[in-house]
Amino acid sequence: MSKLKNISNMKAACKEFNGNGGLKALTAQPSALRALKVNGFSDRQIATYIGSDEIMVRKTRLAANITPCVKQIDTLAAEYPAQTNYLYCTYSGSTNDVESAPKPDNRSAKEKGAMVLGCGAYCIGSSVEFDWCAVSAVRQLREDGYKAVVVNYNPETVSTDYDESDRLYFDELSLERVMDIYDIEGVSGIMVSVGGQIPNNLAMDLSKNGVAIMGTQAEDIERAEDREVFSAMLDDLKIDQPKWAVLNSKDQAVKFANKVGFPVLVRPSFVLSGAAMRVATTEEQLRNFLGLAADIAADKPVVVTKFILGAKEIEFDAVADDGEILNYAIGEHLENAGVHSGDATVVLPAQKLYVKTIRQVKTYGKMIAKALKISGPFNIQFMAKGNEVTVIECNLRASRTFPFVSKTLTHNFISLATKVMTNQKPKPYRISLLDIDYVCVKAPMFSFTRLRGADPMLGVEMSSTGEVACFGDNAHDAFLKALQSTGFKLPKKNILLSIANTDFRQEFIEAAQ
Repeated sequence: MSKLKNISNMKAACKEFNGNGGLKALTAQPSALRALKVNGFSDRQIATYIGSDEIMVRKTRLAANITPCVKQIDTLAAEYPAQTNYLYCTYSGSTNDVESAPKPDNRSAKEKGAMVLGCGAYCIGSSVEFDWCAVSAVRQLREDGYKAVVVNYNPETVSTDYDESDRLYFDELSLERVMDIYDIEGVSGIMVSVGGQIPNNLAMDLSKNGVAIMGTQAEDIERAEDREVFSAMLDDLKIDQPKWAVLNSKDQAVKFANKVGFPVLVRPSFVLSGAAMRVATTEEQLRNFLGLAADIAADKPVVVTKFILGAKEIEFDAVADDGEILNYAIGEHLENAGVHSGDATVVLPAQKLYVKTIRQVKTYGKMIAKALKISGPFNIQFMAKGNEVTVIECNLRASRTFPFVSKTLTHNFISLATKVMTNQKPKPYRISLLDIDYVCVKAPMFSFTRLRGADPMLGVEMSSTGEVACFGDNAHDAFLKALQSTGFKLPKKNILLSIANTDFRQEFIEAAQ
């Protein structure tokens, strides 16, 4: 209790500077700033309390020579000197346990190496798929002779095995800590595109503060993540997308929804796994969902788009080099659009897409890659109804289907992307879908039965907690294997099937027979 009281007292003392000289007054007392850092206050917290901003606090701290030390985690219980590559940053120290970058730094790009940001804590939407991507990038870096520095804070991951990288920092994925490690290590750049949404969201702030982003540049990542900017870019490229609008009030949103017709989709920017994304079928729902979206992404634009019923969703995973696509994979969702891609059953290679649809997907993919000057991994989600193809969104990072695609096509897309991001100008893999005599299906797993009161209805916000992918001679064989592998048990007696939708009844007759 006394420790918590001490932190509370320090917070109150820090707030006293707000309106009483602010950062300038705090700067005059370097011992006070050091005490705050030793007790775990981040630059961002201090900035909030004194009415400043994070970067100004950082510059002040560096000018006062208040920097963290690098310490090794003792994995041998102090019985022997620990030599393990297991590091963390702390202000409660005076010397580093490892050597920092030399000044001046005349090392080659390979000697400086690259920093790979991991996926952070496992949660719905950010799990082992992204860790596979980070580890694949690290292994490719080391294979190509680059020093690999990993920053991640999840002990469950392979990326936090201390023998996977040359330097492992078991630390938070925040702007402050990443920049501290960047300065300590003197790496030639940072890879933000193989660890999911958390590193991706840091790209712009890192770039603004002089950090070299490897692969697709931060400004282009921002153009894809900002729903309003991306939708405007698609309009300029004459690429079809559902009708959309950025709206400043709930009344404007209701007016737009009435104009295009319900249902509509509420979509915040810079979020993972469809957080706060909702399909509104009534005015009341729309008003409620807009409030939720504003809470999740308060300082980012919220876009409202027309939701298309009965459309098929298509995954386009690819690697590009300076806007030119090297390799791609087109996966087909079994469920109609409206089920989050992380909850959907994905078939690869796609089995039931029209040739014209595939051509359109490839054409739009090439146009978007060129417009955003993509260098590295990316994912585009499309909708198709008949032969009409529209774009849902684009992520300039590895998606959760990259491991699935790489293992199905027997070529590691992340290894290729890593070579692109280190400017090795790799040649594309030779992949012929005509030579693939099998189908792979990825099926989701859910935890509804373990959560009292959980709603098992799927929607645009992700809810699956795992997935299984299985090979088969055909789509039915692979699907059945994948479904049974998730724990689904085939019924042994008669089945009652009740279908309320007339269109779906007609669609189901053939399969029923």
